[in-house]
Amino acid sequence: MLNFLVKRLFGLLPTLFIVAVLVFLFVHLLPGDPARLAAGPEADDATVALVRADLGLDRPLPQQFVNFFWRIAHGDFGVSTRSKRPVSQEIAERFMPTLWLTLASMVWAVAIGMALGIVSAVWRNRWPDRLGMTLAVSGISFPAFALGMLLMEVFSVQLGWLPIVGDGTWRGYVLPSLTLGAAVAAVMARFTRASFVEVMHEDFVRTARAKGVPEWRVIARHCLRNALIPVVTMMGLQFGFLLGGSIVVEVVFNWPGLGRLLIDAVSMRDYPVIQAEVLLFSLEFIIINLIVDVLYAVINPTIRFK
Repeated sequence: MLNFLVKRLFGLLPTLFIVAVLVFLFVHLLPGDPARLAAGPEADDATVALVRADLGLDRPLPQQFVNFFWRIAHGDFGVSTRSKRPVSQEIAERFMPTLWLTLASMVWAVAIGMALGIVSAVWRNRWPDRLGMTLAVSGISFPAFALGMLLMEVFSVQLGWLPIVGDGTWRGYVLPSLTLGAAVAAVMARFTRASFVEVMHEDFVRTARAKGVPEWRVIARHCLRNALIPVVTMMGLQFGFLLGGSIVVEVVFNWPGLGRLLIDAVSMRDYPVIQAEVLLFSLEFIIINLIVDVLYAVINPTIRFK
């Protein structure tokens, strides 16, 4: 296992290098002049030229490319062209709100999604199964921004139970986490159901039932653990998507997280922030995949011997 972890960690470097190259090329293909946006619409050409020189955008593209990688290698992601603050400081302030929102969304999405999936598999082709899969399809089909506005209209405007924007308490997390986790819960329910249905037809499950093992123990002890491998894979990927893909929800609820920061950076052509955030999201996906691979060995001990 240690050798596996070391190899995967060293494998991060070429992956991040390729991502960094693509990000650098992508942001420089975005339309618009960052110097003009930073200087303001009333600035004359001389002021724009000074701003462009200050941002280093007057240098040839290959030189900008080398400087970009040199700074990254030393842990320097530059200064935001919008706020004139270090990019690392900007991201550090926005990271925790996004992380807590993602964790809150993931907790309830996993709990409800797995419960729906297990119930649908146990009572397959009966009314609990049909109801659960109907809810799952609805959760996948309903757009996040529409669900967020609907929840705000009902629970904030009409009933007045919950705040529209975050107020620093647990109540501020309810509506954004429900909106963000709805699609994950739906996917979790479908994956769990499919995995359980497959496991419930295995020989060891029939043997356990033939021995007189109670049905709840067959489901909890024999089926659940063996059905978790594909579910854990999906959980890891969905967590990465939540952490990096909460942009729409953060905009709808005016959440001070990484998604909102990325939207502001793109609108202002803030190259350093865009590059740093995309690299961070890529690193998150790689680390989450590594954690998922380790969890395989925890769930099924036979994997570690392979």
